Amino acid sequence: MYAALTRLTHRAAAFVAALSFVLATGPALSQAYQTEATAAYVIDHGTGQVLFSHNAEVPLPPASMSKLMVLLTTFEALDEGRLALDTRLPVSAHAMSFGGSTMFLNTADRPTVEDLIRGVIIVSGNDASVVLAEALSPDGTEGGWARVATDRARELGMDQTTLMNASGWPAVGHVMSMRDLGILAEEIITEHPQYYRYFAETEFDYENRSPANRFNRNPLLSLGIGADGLKTGHTSEAGYGLVGSAVQGSRRVTFVITGLPSAEARAREAERITTWALRQFVERQVVSGGTELARAPVFMGAASDVGMAPATDLTLLLPASGTADVAAEITYSAPFAAPIAAGDQLGEMVVRMGEGENAIEHRIPLLATEDVAQGGIGTRLGTATRDVLHRLIGPPPTLVGG
Repeated sequence: MYAALTRLTHRAAAFVAALSFVLATGPALSQAYQTEATAAYVIDHGTGQVLFSHNAEVPLPPASMSKLMVLLTTFEALDEGRLALDTRLPVSAHAMSFGGSTMFLNTADRPTVEDLIRGVIIVSGNDASVVLAEALSPDGTEGGWARVATDRARELGMDQTTLMNASGWPAVGHVMSMRDLGILAEEIITEHPQYYRYFAETEFDYENRSPANRFNRNPLLSLGIGADGLKTGHTSEAGYGLVGSAVQGSRRVTFVITGLPSAEARAREAERITTWALRQFVERQVVSGGTELARAPVFMGAASDVGMAPATDLTLLLPASGTADVAAEITYSAPFAAPIAAGDQLGEMVVRMGEGENAIEHRIPLLATEDVAQGGIGTRLGTATRDVLHRLIGPPPTLVGG
């Protein structure tokens, strides 16, 4: 049993060393990109892998990017049947009072939910956002919506989000992190694809009221690089920001940037970060589910050891240059007591990539590859005898060498 434990340790260590040698051959991902943005966050939609993070956990004024939360709660209400796209909503004096970017609604209007969705996405209508928020609020007020929306954000893991209003208008305490905005964007893309098409629309003019304000401000939509969303934002406090997403081939990336000094700088940085995220990474399977990686000793079993294999495949996005900072380890506590059933979790494989705020970690269960029955009386007596001898005279000697 002790010799088996020694061999297992060596085999596991050899696997870890081999994986690290193949993949950990260059600088961390955090060194690969430099941004002009005050804060930024980039995630690969397919793998969920964070490709870049810069001040992404810092709560900052989100400007109109926080209107995405109005859209999410609207999409959820549509799915739940509390609203329909053709539902007409009243415009309050409060909603009508907003300046800045608007649909130019007045209290005599009854726009449809679909009109308002377009008004929020395409023309960034402050009035449209408030009309939707008041319709969804438990008490009919914008503040009531903000409290409920903040709670919903917490449920989604948006821990740095506190919403004070629906429009993104500057307000004390109205903050979101770039990571939170990334989570929000991914939730919309993943859970509400039937409404996502609105984000790619480039023009909307409600009843010919705002022809000068009819164009979508997303600078990526016209570049032909696969961009199809999501929301710009700008205030003097927040600077220029963008929550964007783009598809090329089988890959989609979603990113958030903020704090740019001008609309031109925002457009330049948005294109640059999209191009980097889509072109500088390749998918590579680094772990194959079901492939035996090591054998662990078994206590009082019909067999002396049992195989361990990852429960699932693991595919990572690695820099196209072939350099990455990846390490792996296998953890378990052995020997395992028989009986063991194939599929029982015996340990865990931990794969780490990058460092600092750009670090990612994957934990994959290691499962038994076969059944190991409990040993007969002879096996149990032999094991008991070895345990007694071990306590009296110490472990048996082990051979060291090739």
